[in-house]
Formats: sequence, structure tokens, C-alpha cells
Amino acid sequence: MFFHKKETIHTVDVKEANPRFAQLLLEQFGGATGELSAALQYWVQSFHVENAGIRDMLQDIAVEEFSHLEMVGKLIEAHTKNVDQTEAYKSTLFAVRGMGPHFLDSQGNAWTASYLNEGGDVVRDLRADIAAEAGARQTYEELIKLATDEGSKKTLVHLLTREISHTQMFMKALDSLGKLTDPMFGNIIPDNTVDIYYNLSTNGQTDERGPWNSEPTFRYIADPMTAAKS
Repeated sequence: MFFHKKETIHTVDVKEANPRFAQLLLEQFGGATGELSAALQYWVQSFHVENAGIRDMLQDIAVEEFSHLEMVGKLIEAHTKNVDQTEAYKSTLFAVRGMGPHFLDSQGNAWTASYLNEGGDVVRDLRADIAAEAGARQTYEELIKLATDEGSKKTLVHLLTREISHTQMFMKALDSLGKLTDPMFGNIIPDNTVDIYYNLSTNGQTDERGPWNSEPTFRYIADPMTAAKS
């Protein structure tokens, strides 16, 4: 059961309407990194999880993401309201679709369920969620750089901040499962190439080295056929 409380977690206050900026904001309403995508992804994932605590966390965050969708929607509404006669408005897709939010991204592409990343394994899903939050955070950062209205910028900073909060929660959940840094999960035992680094990007003179291709974690092999024969 859901209840809708008619006030947002963070105040949405727009002083200077800018319909062109509203079109950019659609990215976080009906886009791949948007709040609808996040809310539905986490909500569906929660039904795959047997761990009661992690299920509860996913549902809590999913509902918060719905509240973020409302905030982005209110921003778009405020930036497109009573400006339909301006040239700026006429240059946007709102001129055809009408004011307020739509399930489109900033380029006019319709939202699709293919944006959702869920697969029935809690470790796999939590890692996908960390990536989703990173994508949303990056989008918010770019929107903040482009925002000229201070009220809009404050709301966007709040939304960016919560992406970081959710990332921390997902990382803590993975850590509680002992899977924060463990690359392997599931029931299939990997073959003997699991600790091999193939040096396939080289100019024949210098090779870059780091912890991803150094002993004792990885065996450094230039020719994949060598590993196949070992």
C-alpha cells in the first residue's frame, strides 16, 4: 500500500523559468539514468532478495526515488509553466508535447523498460545499482553546471547528494555479504584463466603495469595461446 504525502522531501523553488533547461531535466525524468528507472529497478530487485534487511533497504530507496521523480517533475513543470509564448519554449519539444514532464529523455526518446538492470542475484543487482547511482550522479553534476536558477541548483545538489548516499548503502550491503571486493559470485567454478592478465594493448616498447596485472594476483601473459596450452 502506498500513500502520497503532498510535500516534497526538499523544497522545489524555481524563480527563473527556462524551458530549454527543462528539456535537459527530462533526462532525469524519462531518461536511462532518471529517477523512474531507479525507482522501478530497485523495487523489482527487492522481490529477488531473501535477506530481509537488504529487501527493506531496496524498497526504502525505491520509494525515495519515486519522491525524487516527483521533485524533478515539479522542476520541469515550473520551468515550462506560463512561458508557452516565448521563443525559448517554442524551440523545445514542449511546444508539441505541452508543459510539464513527459516520459521522454532530453532528446525526445520515450522511456523504456530496457533501461532497467535487474537479474535475480542480490550481488549482481547491488553492483548494477552502484553503477546506476554513478550514472545519475554524473547527469546531475552536468545539470548543476548548466543551471542558472539558484532554486533549481539547490534541488539538483540535494538529488546528487542522495545518489551518493544510496551508493554508500549499496556498498555497505555488499560488504555485509562479504562481496564488496570479491569479484566472484554464483555457483560456477571459474577455469584456470581466472588469474591471467593478457597484454594485448602494446606498442612493443613499454607496458603499463599496476595492481591489475601484477603478481601475485595476476599472471602477466602476452600471448593468450600460451595460457590456453597451460
